[in-house]
Amino acid sequence: MSLRILTGGESHGPQLTGVIEGLPAGLKLDKPAIDHQLHRRQQGHGRGGRMRIERDTVAVTAGLRFGVTLGSPLVLTLENRDHAHWTDRMNAWSGNDDAPMTIPRPGHADLAGAIKYGHHDLRHVLERASARETAMRVAVGAVCRQLLAEFKIEVLSQVTAIGGVESAQTYLNLLDQSSPEPALRQGAQIAERSPVRCADEAAATCMMAAIDEAGRKGDTLGGVIEVAALGVPAGLGSHVHWDRRLDADLAGLFISIPGIKGVENGLGFEAAQRHGSEVHDAILSLDAGHPKRESHRAGGLEGGLSNGGPLLFRCAMKPIPTLTRPLRSVDTTTGRPADAHRERSDVCAVPAAAVVAEAMMAIGLARALCDRLGHDRLDLMKKMWKLIMTC
Repeated sequence: MSLRILTGGESHGPQLTGVIEGLPAGLKLDKPAIDHQLHRRQQGHGRGGRMRIERDTVAVTAGLRFGVTLGSPLVLTLENRDHAHWTDRMNAWSGNDDAPMTIPRPGHADLAGAIKYGHHDLRHVLERASARETAMRVAVGAVCRQLLAEFKIEVLSQVTAIGGVESAQTYLNLLDQSSPEPALRQGAQIAERSPVRCADEAAATCMMAAIDEAGRKGDTLGGVIEVAALGVPAGLGSHVHWDRRLDADLAGLFISIPGIKGVENGLGFEAAQRHGSEVHDAILSLDAGHPKRESHRAGGLEGGLSNGGPLLFRCAMKPIPTLTRPLRSVDTTTGRPADAHRERSDVCAVPAAAVVAEAMMAIGLARALCDRLGHDRLDLMKKMWKLIMTC
């Protein structure tokens, strides 16, 4: 693929690093806009103490001059302020942890990762498997959003369920409309003001109460996220090769987010309960390659390609596996039963995961856009865009 991304760094290491290779030259970046996305990720009712320590702001160490991309790899860094409390235990060159982690948490990567790499101290796994890594994904996604904005493509999200509390204001309910974009934008604006990113005020109040109750019990809660993209042209992705399908790429990006256990596109599983006449989107007209649809139940994707409608995905997030009232586990050193390791954590990170999902949508669409238009120079991408939008 034309756009390649790599992240590195541990949760309590000195910094997180991201490398974006393949960005076009000539893209002007806005640092406050990147920092704003990082701030959004740190918000949300149910977040833990780590968010009171970190103040994520991006630094660029390569690939940018005078605020404009050069076409060379763009290198981003985020300082881990909490590293100041871990300088001895996370030293890259020398030292010894006097309190190694040997009791894995059910639901986390601790045990499987230790088995794979032969680690005796589970912290070697925990540090990289931590959701702290998603801060760099959001920074990378913020860069990709700025590329998408050059082509008037926007990404939005909302939370539609936390625990057993469900919102009545869902994107899914809008798919039967021919023009759902205004309602999608309005819902996203309302969600942006909500502590749980929910557009249904009554449901949001109940969600916060459920989070508080779970916290009092030493438990955690998951939920459901909807993420949408508007302005996406028809023809991104491919029907020709399975590994170039846009639906497969985006679904893989979403399920790579820590805690995401299910992904749906469009009607998703609901489509399995309906007749074909109630699932597929009738085509009303075709104007210069831009189809007008009666509905958008396909969620903007047909046959591995974007079809010109709004993209819609739903992601189900499990409850965070780090519990203050831990589950049963086994000490890997002694083999004896023990309570699972306790680590500082959130009660609910669903609102933050919605921001991460936006970043992954932006990354996937930016990659598909670069594949479609070429990616050496922004001005040439815009010429190619103008050509395909008038065909």
